[in-house]
Amino acid sequence: MSKKVLWTNKIFVAVMAVIACVLWGSAFPVLKVTYQELELAPGDITARLVLAGIRFFLAALLLFFVLKFLLRLPIGLGRRWWRPLILLGLSQTGLQYFFFYNGLAFTGGIKSAVLNAVGNFLVVIVAHFIYADDRLNWGKVVGLATGFAGIILVNWQGGLGGGFWDLSFRGEGFILLSGLAGVYGTFQAKKLARDLHPVVINAYQLLFGSLVLLAAGFVPDLGASYAAVFAEGTTLFWGLLLYSAFLSAAAFSIWYTLLQYNKAGEVTLYRFMIPISGSVLSVLILPNEQFTGAILFALLLVAGGLVIVNYRQKEQAAEIAP
Repeated sequence: MSKKVLWTNKIFVAVMAVIACVLWGSAFPVLKVTYQELELAPGDITARLVLAGIRFFLAALLLFFVLKFLLRLPIGLGRRWWRPLILLGLSQTGLQYFFFYNGLAFTGGIKSAVLNAVGNFLVVIVAHFIYADDRLNWGKVVGLATGFAGIILVNWQGGLGGGFWDLSFRGEGFILLSGLAGVYGTFQAKKLARDLHPVVINAYQLLFGSLVLLAAGFVPDLGASYAAVFAEGTTLFWGLLLYSAFLSAAAFSIWYTLLQYNKAGEVTLYRFMIPISGSVLSVLILPNEQFTGAILFALLLVAGGLVIVNYRQKEQAAEIAP
């Protein structure tokens, strides 16, 4: 069976798409456990930047390995690509994961998995103003309304006085800003994909973004955050760190290969599995996480919204993932 026949087989596509989404979804509880293993204080920003930097640097190395030895593609780039790829790394990996890693420290795994989907909905809105052939229609509007209703509901807690907002700027706010920060990177990557292989783009933006995160973790305290990570790291911590790097490289490699051989809508339809798998795995792995009726309904709304906005999309979907 040829590679193209395999990667266009409907059952194989479904299985691989779900695997990629479950890998991304597993990032939420894995990072929470990683923080616990290092006993990081909620305000220890620089140590989390070091963690993110190491993770994505290792993921970049894995992707370069995939490019060189599995895809057998050249990894060298002309000088004209350096500036746009550096800018992409600053936004897609640097800024996005600054907010994500620090927001996750103040937010539960289930809620983070649900809120993280906001980036996908924002891209659909922005695409309306950028691409003439990717306008909003009634189907997308219904999907957006459904998804945002779920995001609102997951932050609303019922009470004797009628309910209250359960969110903080450094927690839920940072997770939402993470999705917003990734929007620029999404369209920049889409633009670059006209001339560069998507895995090449992702490998370089992860590399440049990881270097920014590593530098940011070093400058404020002259290396104390590095000492905290390397001195306090347990065997479980190192295993989780390596897994985090692997999931980023593996999920993106699978996803971009699926997009290469299939219509985008047939692949992006499965993105609803990211909040579902992230929430379910958080309940299974994190002792203080549990489903409530409101959270389950919010999760169904967000997942349903993702299915609706991605159904039969003609444009290649955004790549915003944990």
